Amino acid sequence: MLRHAIAPSARYTKASNDVVRHPRLNSDAKILLLYVQGLPGDATCKPLSELANKVGIKGRAYQKAKGQLVEHGYVHERRSQAEGGRWLTDQLVANTPLTGEQALRLLRPPAPPVAAPSVAAAPPSTQFPTVGEPTPRVAGGYEPVEDHCDKTTPHPPTEPEPAPGSAPRPAPGSAPHPAPAPAPEPPQQTSTPPSRTPTPPPQAPTANPQAFTANPAQLARAERVLLSLRHTRRELRLGVAEARDLAVEAAEWFERGASEADLRHALLAERPQEGIRSAVGFLRYRLHRKLPEPPVQHQPCERPPLPELVECSGPGEPHLFRPMFGESECPSCRRAAAEAEPEPLPWRERIALINGTPAASPAEA
Repeated sequence: MLRHAIAPSARYTKASNDVVRHPRLNSDAKILLLYVQGLPGDATCKPLSELANKVGIKGRAYQKAKGQLVEHGYVHERRSQAEGGRWLTDQLVANTPLTGEQALRLLRPPAPPVAAPSVAAAPPSTQFPTVGEPTPRVAGGYEPVEDHCDKTTPHPPTEPEPAPGSAPRPAPGSAPHPAPAPAPEPPQQTSTPPSRTPTPPPQAPTANPQAFTANPAQLARAERVLLSLRHTRRELRLGVAEARDLAVEAAEWFERGASEADLRHALLAERPQEGIRSAVGFLRYRLHRKLPEPPVQHQPCERPPLPELVECSGPGEPHLFRPMFGESECPSCRRAAAEAEPEPLPWRERIALINGTPAASPAEA
């Protein structure tokens, strides 16, 4: 064990035993404290994180070491606002633990608050217009004209009212009529004259026709599947109102024979590379583009009509049957006639009959 050592005469730092033997400080905190203690006076203006970076203490290790030094009074910080609204952070590193009051005495005093400028310090200057003189208001005195360039309406466009005392404009293609004699002015009425363009009655919003045909049970299943997508992908998280709107389109999948697994796989498969900006728009596009085909309804096959009953021409009692291919005898009569026919002669007898010679028996042959 080394008991005695000769200290160098220069370029060394005296380390306090309280720091070296501190049981609550790890090695990074002790090395950082000793490194800052041995810096020259012109290097103390740098932040503590930059000094720790030179020693190789970074990231989580620096945060842990700094927290231990702050907890045991070796590092103190104070934030203050200087002139111009900028915030400054003063750091104080000591080789002996200090309390908060002791550290405030050593830190530089905060900058005095900037006084707000007095309102009555300087009188307002006289402003002159850049060009010309003030002019009266020129807008007003006209009636708005409806714009019919981008819509079709059953009502005629609004025409400007004729000036008082002028003759009405004749219709195009009609002969001019003489001006009628001025009629006596009717007594003034206090009622408001009717508007020139009648206001159409408000139309009720058209409801989605699928909302009436969809089964409530199918809507509940579709809404449950849509709300469960957030467990697989966080970007597909939907609200209750959003899932209820998309459930109408998702319920059509169930009506076409798709299962919940098929619907979930179609909505989660093939994740786009650029990401998902809107969960509602992405799911509505998938529901519309990947909608399965409707089930094929098979038409019942039409059986050909049965032939009429006819009387059998075979022997025996008269009876009826249905001819399938235009035959005149029933199957039983045809079978009996086939059984009554004699068996055909063997080939030896047929050859002997043709040659006019007696047939030889198989033993003689």
